[in-house]
Amino acid sequence: MKILQINKFFYLRGGTERYLFQLSELLEKNGHQIISFSMADSRNLPSRYADHFADKVDFESFNFSSIRKLFHNTDAVNKLSALIKQEKPDVAHLHNIAHQLSPSIIRVLKDHKIPVVQTLHDYKLICPNYRLYSKNEFCTACKGGRYYQCFFRACMKGSRAKSFLAMLEAYIHQTLLKSYAAVDMFLAPSRFMAEICQSFGVPGKKIKVIYNFTPLENLTRDNITSGSSVISASDKFDNNVTFLTGFTHPVGDQPGPSGEYLLYFGRLSEEKGLDVLLAAAARLEEPIKIKLVGAGPSYQKYEEMIARYDLGGTVELIGPKYGDELKALLDGAAATLAPSIWPENMPMSVLESLAAGIPVIASRVGGLPEIIEDGVNGFLARPGDAADLAEALRRFNRADKVVLGRNARNSAIKFSAKDHYAKILNIYETLKG
Repeated sequence: MKILQINKFFYLRGGTERYLFQLSELLEKNGHQIISFSMADSRNLPSRYADHFADKVDFESFNFSSIRKLFHNTDAVNKLSALIKQEKPDVAHLHNIAHQLSPSIIRVLKDHKIPVVQTLHDYKLICPNYRLYSKNEFCTACKGGRYYQCFFRACMKGSRAKSFLAMLEAYIHQTLLKSYAAVDMFLAPSRFMAEICQSFGVPGKKIKVIYNFTPLENLTRDNITSGSSVISASDKFDNNVTFLTGFTHPVGDQPGPSGEYLLYFGRLSEEKGLDVLLAAAARLEEPIKIKLVGAGPSYQKYEEMIARYDLGGTVELIGPKYGDELKALLDGAAATLAPSIWPENMPMSVLESLAAGIPVIASRVGGLPEIIEDGVNGFLARPGDAADLAEALRRFNRADKVVLGRNARNSAIKFSAKDHYAKILNIYETLKG
């Protein structure tokens, strides 16, 4: 089968791109031809289809040309049409396309009678700012097509101008053109994603829950993130995102995590709940060592909080780490942390921690409770509740770490590549007819 994979970025920018490349490799290993379409960028990985990629759109410059492409990217439409005529794909799988490529490309696919699948990596389908999070809280203000709330609440990076454009784009493609209505099937990586989309009016019959996957073959804890499977310090990231690739761990009876600290790695920003984590750490009678790895807009704020709570002896803010340094930090962790206050969908970092036999302490929000079972492969706390998170940390401190680690690995079985491939292929074949 010829499968057209479309995403606006073609380099390792975050979890979406990691999934894109892992899925493409999985499909190719099973004999399918992958045709790639994306946006040109000096950071892109090599592709035989790069000559067909749309010109780069840079919203940092915020000029008329880039703003126009937000609504209809003529260059992307024309180049995708030429690629389709040349390669004649059987099915198209969309990932993140909004803004840079624009939803205008969906009509091109339907004009060529190509079945269209889209994975919902974020909440863009129902929320102009992608996150269902605004003003430091979970937000559904745009439900019912009230996209003007994005402008009034300045949901896009606190900017009225950017929020106005996001609002306008939502009205054009959701209400006027109904671009996303032409997608044949949406793939939700969590039940939460499926249910929240249905509550916003997306037909349930057009949504299929398929969890992300983390390969489990031919690796042990010793070669987690070793060699080419780790992003090196020279790789470029937007927003200083820190992540690992290529986790493939066997499920067995290896020893559980033996580390003496808890590890958070990712973006340092308010929605990740690190304010709550530090407040929780300050409540503990018996301090737990915590390492915070990453960079982001709240770095200085967390430095100040650590000093204010007098946590300098137990909480270490060590900035972004990559490659072998990050591998060493993960190897030494007793658990990883996901204290988010925004509705995380299905974070790859959490799946990878479980596959590595590392339990996770997370918020009971979004898709996280679907993969973390409280007291079994990790612990859950109410999002934004420092007292409840502190209690989860105490419970972890008292728990049997070997059992937690074994349960973490066993729980990763349902995220196997084999099962994921079977489900994805069934979707493709059903739509292809």
